[in-house]
Order: sequence, then structure tokens, then C-alpha cells
Amino acid sequence: MYLIGNITLYLGIVIAAYTIIANVIGIRKQNNKWIESARGGVLSLLFVSLIASFLLLYLLGTSQFQFEYVAAYTSHNLPMLYKLTAFWAGNAGSLLLWTVLLSVYTAMLVFSKEKQNSMMPYVSSILSLNILFFFVVMILGGNPFAMTETIPADGKGLNPMLQHPGMILHPVTLYLGYVGLAVPFAFAIGALILRRMDAEWIKLTRRWTITAWLFLTLGNMIGGWWAYLELGWGGYWAWDPVENASFLPWLTVSAFLHSVMIQERKGMLKTWNISLVILSYLLTLFGTFLVRSGVLTSVHAFGSGPLGTYFLIFMAFMMLFSIYIVISRYQLIKKESIPIESYFSKESSFLLNNLILVAGAFAVFWGTMYPLISESLKGTKINVGAPYFNSVMAPILLLLLLLMAVCPLIAWQKATVDRFLKNAIWPFAVGVLAAIILVVVGVKGTFAIIGLASTVFMFATHVQEFLQGTRARMKATKENIAKAIYKLTRKNQRRYGGYIVHIGIALIAIGVISSHAYPEDILKTVERGENIAIGDYVLTFNGLTEQTENGNGIVTADLKVDYNGKNVGSINPEKIFYETWPEPSTEVAIKTNWKEDLYVVLSSWENSEKITLQVKVNPFVSWIWIGGGIMVFGTAIALIGGRTNSTGLLKAFRAGR
Repeated sequence: MYLIGNITLYLGIVIAAYTIIANVIGIRKQNNKWIESARGGVLSLLFVSLIASFLLLYLLGTSQFQFEYVAAYTSHNLPMLYKLTAFWAGNAGSLLLWTVLLSVYTAMLVFSKEKQNSMMPYVSSILSLNILFFFVVMILGGNPFAMTETIPADGKGLNPMLQHPGMILHPVTLYLGYVGLAVPFAFAIGALILRRMDAEWIKLTRRWTITAWLFLTLGNMIGGWWAYLELGWGGYWAWDPVENASFLPWLTVSAFLHSVMIQERKGMLKTWNISLVILSYLLTLFGTFLVRSGVLTSVHAFGSGPLGTYFLIFMAFMMLFSIYIVISRYQLIKKESIPIESYFSKESSFLLNNLILVAGAFAVFWGTMYPLISESLKGTKINVGAPYFNSVMAPILLLLLLLMAVCPLIAWQKATVDRFLKNAIWPFAVGVLAAIILVVVGVKGTFAIIGLASTVFMFATHVQEFLQGTRARMKATKENIAKAIYKLTRKNQRRYGGYIVHIGIALIAIGVISSHAYPEDILKTVERGENIAIGDYVLTFNGLTEQTENGNGIVTADLKVDYNGKNVGSINPEKIFYETWPEPSTEVAIKTNWKEDLYVVLSSWENSEKITLQVKVNPFVSWIWIGGGIMVFGTAIALIGGRTNSTGLLKAFRAGR
């Protein structure tokens, strides 16, 4: 097994290098045989990376503790599902996961309908260069098939925080997003090298980019949900450096997806689009550098070591290479760019959207890196916590909400104030009415009220867009309302899919603003039979039990819950003591209704009769997860709209190359 595993890694290096060389020779000599050979190299890379992946899964599933990685992240009593998901629990396995996903993306591209496109050899070379880097890094400092000096009787096991369904989904979705951003980057560089400044590369990569954004969205949402359920601190986003690292490319890709519509429709913002796609790709490397370098403390980090240095060098190389290509083609980009005609137009609103999103990305980047910068310059590390990020990002979120509210109401090319005011009057009135209602019912906090009212304004704008379109269609076609909505959305899936995404963002904004502005929290020690009152809830402590399950000790508190004077069942927070882990794991108990979460943590206990509980009431947190689901739904609608550019690997094989 050791020999086979290491052979796959060395073969990966050789094949990736050959694929790059074959593409270069084919490009220089205009020889299609070399291009075809490089395409075979991509298929071989996929084959080799799959063999390595299946081998590692086998080693993990069968507890082969003679391998360092298996011994470090699994144990005999670990459930099989988590033995297999330990694949991406550490550095070596996550590098292999990245490699196999990148190989899949590359193979799907070079065997797609666009395989004869003149950009494809350049795209294949750039993606193969990325694959080559990952194979080299695995050999140098992250070999998943390294052997132990002595075979332990049992492994160390998996961190209890990773023994959660989020472990199955969060890393994979996030990596699919990270890896997916290499595709538009490769096409952008290929287009620059070929001096093709039209929108063809954008059209070819639209679905790949949306798919990457979709997976980044899923990864961030699942990560927040996982943190909320598992970490026990009552929140879902702590502005941890690695959380920020996954949020940064999401912000820049969001900007890119908006501005590419302007280039496709009007031929504008070409410099912006090239810059944003390069920046997004580099930020994926930056995020990976943060996870593996150990330069910043993070609950998500894999630890320090040489891997961070390798990623820093590769990131610097790709950045310099990209800058050189852009500078050498800048006059061409500038020459073919079309200026915006009016400051009051949809084009200008999209540009403003870009500026706000990039400003948000810069604020997050600066706050993340400032501790490292201060330590380098002053010798002291100054921690930047959630208060900084919340204070900086709150007005940026408000500006984005307002922009999303007014953008659909502004016409292309040149809008008129009268027409805009006519379209905006009803959504704006609904937003003002929401603010008045919040004040009347006693809601406090000026900024929170403004934020919630702006969210309602944005939501109302998008509902109005659907209603106006549906009403016009019903009048023209005599269709019923359900059919009219379906046909309307089906006819312009990109537009209305985007509107649905914005509606999802509105729900998330309500959850974020409410849960930050109006949480209730209490830490209290109670004896058996005593109560804890918080908000509309009364919790009664009925006792503490201890049991053993799968070799793990479980301590459970039994609490009766009354809501508005009525019994609504019980809630059972736990502490779990794992045989292979020194610290107990906190299992949060949550009871959810449409407007709030009752969130209970068993903090400590003196005996079975006396415990300390942390109890929170978090308003509208469930709306965040619902909004995330709506965002995914809207993205799926936008993704399936329009012409299909890629048939996929399997269909290409069936058709024959």
C-alpha cells in the first residue's frame, strides 16, 4: 500500500509536468497531436488522483495505523462515516482532496463541447500547473502515505468537534468552491494571452463561476450552522481568520458575477472583470496558506509547518505571473473598454456594487492580517476581534441592502428620476411602514431598525418585480398566476434566479441583524427543581444523568421547558468525554420556533443535583438557514438557465473523442 500510494504521487508529478509541456509544444507548433496527447495526460491525472484517493479511503476505513495519517485522525471505535471523512481532517488528506477535485474539474473541461476552443490548451496548462503544485507539495510536506516508526495499538481519533454532519459537507463544498475558481482564472489568463478581450471567456465560464460561487455559499452557510450547533458559544460567525479566508473570495466572486453581466450586455468593465477573477483565485490560495501556515491562531487551522511557505511561494508566483500578463495586455484591454454613459443607470449601480463588495473584502482582509502586520512591525501582536468586523461590516451590509433595493428599479444606459421614483414609491413605503411598526412595538436600536427597514425595502422591491412581471404576463397570455410565475421565471432564469438569491439574502440579513441586536443571555447555577426564566421561557432542572456509549462518557441535563406558560417538552444539553481526546465535547441543546432559538449549554456541575447552565434566546437565527436554502435554490435556477456549454466527462466519453 505504501508503495502504490507513493507511486501515484510521483506519477502525478510526472504526468502533470508532461501535460504542461505537451500543451506548450502543441501551442507553439500548432500541432493538434500534442494537444490530444495533453488531453490524455489530463485523463491520466484524473485516474492517478482517483487511485490515490480510493487507497487513502481504504486505509482509513480499515484502520491501517502503520500510516501516520490514519493513526493521527482515526481510532478503532470511531464510526465508519467519520473514519472516511477523516480523509479531509488533516493537511495531507485535504491536499489530496483538492488535487482530485481539481483533476475532475480539468477533465470535465478538456472533454467538454468546447474542447476544440483555441483557449483550451492554455486553460489545461494553467490547471495542470495547479495540479502539479499540489502533487509536489504532498511529496515535500504532506504525504498521506507516510509511515509511522512504530505501529500504535490504536489511533488518536478524530477531534470531537469534527464528529458532526457538518464535517461531511462543509470542507467538501468549500473546496469545490475554491477549486472551481481556478477555471475562470485559467480562461481569463488564456484570453489575455491570446489577446481576446471580448466576452467569450466569460460566457464559457459563466456556469463554472456560478457553480463555484454556489459551493462557496454552501460551504460558508454549512460552516456557520456547524459552528452554531457544535462550538457552544451561541454564535454562527466569529470572524475567525479561516472563516474570513473563505468569505473573502465569496465577496469578490459576488462582485464578479454582477459585473460580468455588464460586459456581456454592454462590453464594459473589462478591467474590473479580469482583476476580480484573478483576485478571487489568489484569495483561494491565500485562504489555504492561512489554514496551513500557522501564522494566525484559528480553531480551523491544521497547524504550522513548511506547507504555508510552499503556498506563499506559489501564490506569489501566480500573482506575479498574472500581473505580468495583465500589464502586457493593458493597452488592449483599455482600448476595447467602453465607458459608462450615465452615472444614474443600472451599469453605474453595478459598478457601485463592485466597489462596496471589494471595500468589504479589503476591510475583512485588513482585519485578518493586522495582527500579523503589527507583530512584524512593532513586535507585539494586536488581536482584532468581532467588534472591529461588526462595526466595519455593518454599514457595508446596509449599503449593499439599499443598493439591492434600488438596482432593480433603475433602467439600463440612462435612467430618469421620475421613472425611478414611480417604481420605488411602494417598496420604499413598505420599508418606512416596517420602521414605524418596529418603533411602535418597542423595538430598540436605531441602526438595527434602519437595517431591518432597509431589508424590508429590498425584499419589497423584489416582490414587486415578480408581481409586475407576473401581472403583465397574465394579461398577455391569460395564464393563471401559478403558471404565469413559472413561465416568467423559466423565460429569464438568470434574472429571476438572481432575484430569488436576493430574497434569500434579505432573510439572512433579518436573522443576522436581529440575532446581533436583540439576543438574551443568562449564566446561572441551579439545583434540582429550580427554574431559569429568560424571555418567554422558563426552564426547570429535573436532574443530571451519566451513561456510557461506544466507550464515551455522556453527562446529560434534563430540563423541562415552558413557553408562554405552556409546557413544550424538554431539552437536554450534554457533555461527552471521549476516550481518545483530553477535553470534553459540548453538545448544545436547541429548541426552535419561527422567531427565535432557545439555546442551552451545560457549562459545569458540582454533582447530579447542582449544575451551571448558559441559556440564550437568539432571535430569527433559523431565518439565516432558510435564507441560505433560498439562495441555493435561486442560484440553481440561474445556473440551469441559458445555453449549456459543457456536456460533462461521461457524455464526452460516450460520444467518443
